[in-house]
Amino acid sequence: MNNSNQEINLYQTLRSTFGFDVLRPGQEQVIQTVLDNRSCAAIFPTGSGKSLCYQLPAVILPHLTLVVSPLLALMKDQLDFLHSKGIPAASIDSTLTREQIQQVMESARQGQIKVLMISVERLKNERFRQFISQVPISLMVVDEAHCISEWGHNFRPDYLKLPHYLREFNIPQTLLLTATATRDVINDMQEKFSINESDVVVTGFYRPNLDLSVTPCEGEDKAEALLSTIAPNPTEPTIVYVTLQSTAESVAQLLQQSGINAQAYHAGLANELREQIQRAFMQGEIDCIIATIAFGMGVDKSDIRRVIHYDLPKSIENYAQEIGRAGRDGKTSQCVLLANKDGICTLENFVYGDTPELDEITHIVELANQAAPQWEVVLSRLATESNIRQLPLKTLLVYMEMAGHIESQYSYFADYRFKFIMNKQSIIDHFNEERRDFITAVFNCSPQAKTWCQVDFETLWTHFKGDRQRAIAALDYFHEKGWIELESKLITEVYRVKPLADSLDTYSRRLEKLYKDKEHSDIGRIHNLLALFESDQCLSYNLANYFGDNKAPKNCGHCSVCRGAIASLPMSQPPEVHEDQIHSWLTELEQKSANAISTHLKAKFLCGITTPALTKLKARSLSGFGKMMSIPYSDVLQKVASRQQSEKA
Repeated sequence: MNNSNQEINLYQTLRSTFGFDVLRPGQEQVIQTVLDNRSCAAIFPTGSGKSLCYQLPAVILPHLTLVVSPLLALMKDQLDFLHSKGIPAASIDSTLTREQIQQVMESARQGQIKVLMISVERLKNERFRQFISQVPISLMVVDEAHCISEWGHNFRPDYLKLPHYLREFNIPQTLLLTATATRDVINDMQEKFSINESDVVVTGFYRPNLDLSVTPCEGEDKAEALLSTIAPNPTEPTIVYVTLQSTAESVAQLLQQSGINAQAYHAGLANELREQIQRAFMQGEIDCIIATIAFGMGVDKSDIRRVIHYDLPKSIENYAQEIGRAGRDGKTSQCVLLANKDGICTLENFVYGDTPELDEITHIVELANQAAPQWEVVLSRLATESNIRQLPLKTLLVYMEMAGHIESQYSYFADYRFKFIMNKQSIIDHFNEERRDFITAVFNCSPQAKTWCQVDFETLWTHFKGDRQRAIAALDYFHEKGWIELESKLITEVYRVKPLADSLDTYSRRLEKLYKDKEHSDIGRIHNLLALFESDQCLSYNLANYFGDNKAPKNCGHCSVCRGAIASLPMSQPPEVHEDQIHSWLTELEQKSANAISTHLKAKFLCGITTPALTKLKARSLSGFGKMMSIPYSDVLQKVASRQQSEKA
């Protein structure tokens, strides 16, 4: 198709399918690049039409558009929009029944679906990968694409494998979408997906309708400040962001008692209840949501009039993303931060909790070497054994891959079990003699306990030379036909292990340095946040400048700095903790453990930082857990170290 015909097709589709006559700034360049079969990155502020950049090409492109999206709520909103425009779209996610998943897969195979939405974790599922490899794909879309960068604010190690999947499934191009990417993150995204500089489209971050204000506020005055912010217009759609689930509950209660129609929303609530609360807010049945950052991704409610930060956001990126949910209809909206420095230690503790110790890293490296040439990893078990949280453990495995020490081969479900819906013999009788023998062998190697049959792949191979992949393909087929019900669990990652080029100690220390660099970067991000809020320069200008937008006005006229209120954030004095208290708390912890506890682990216990080892010890139930969370981690570490030295002396 030549360019002029393509442009006509583009605008015809825009009008007939989406009902729009014009595109917003940046959209046409992104859409045209995708239709010219080149990979592209769109860095647009929240609410400025990123989704249309893939939705319109998806209608025009010949094959399936595969969208990788980080949150179920985000998928649901986009699916609802696509369906409202008559575009055949579906998702494969944990809320679907077996029959619904089969139906989606069959429709995709038949070419009846234009857009399929999945989470990045779905690509680790060997059954899903087997299915998707049979479907021609025109475009892979990566939503929240900043997750691929270790220097971003929301790094997800699984995103690093997306370039590999592009090759594996012969997908010709990719479109990266994000609202929050600094120059470093953009460079990282470009490099990993081989995107030309000219095909990175960045539109401005400045939002003239957002009124930004930083209100210095002591902890005990926050509740009153919040009420006085909401009270003048109590029914205006409002999101209040908090750090902890317990704060979400207590603030919701406070607002309800003051007659405000408010609800808490956080990851501790059941999925069904969270969806119900979100739906009610979207439909205007709830006026105010008090939420942890679990809320908001993909929430496309245009008339949110206020976003209030009751606690400090985790980073400038988070702040930009969260205030970006206000005023998408273009009308003036308030973004208020009730700020002090009391939450700084909590934010820093999230970072320190994700930094493993050198001996924990060395332990993982030794396990890989002992298993060579092939290492099988069940992440949850390895996290418990090594005392490294699952997310930083995933990161460690990716670092080891990038160092060339291990190479990801494939992942599989360790356990497959099924139960018969159709009679066993009737299933066997559907096939010719050779296949019949193989299927009989699979059934014979799947001992039945009451209802469920557990597949023993080892016996199948030892006695019948039955191939694992062939057995799974057969069981998948029976499952799709409705002859059996199939379940799989405990995903196992399989790596090839290569010899170390360096000594164990040198290599482990190099891996430790990567974590320390990331820790330094993440702590720096928190201090950049404070610098932004205490700056004497226009808040809107500073914020836009952070994201590389130098077109914003130097004085916006609608922020607290422009109104002459330069913030100086107060900080409470942390409670005084005596050495005998620390001794008592740590003695109680030490008595619970059969093994010696490291200095860092003791400091994490006192700061309320959970790790697999502390969870195993049920440390939360001990009197000292979190007692020093308002004291900087480095100070706590020093106090623990000096206690240990005095005990040795």
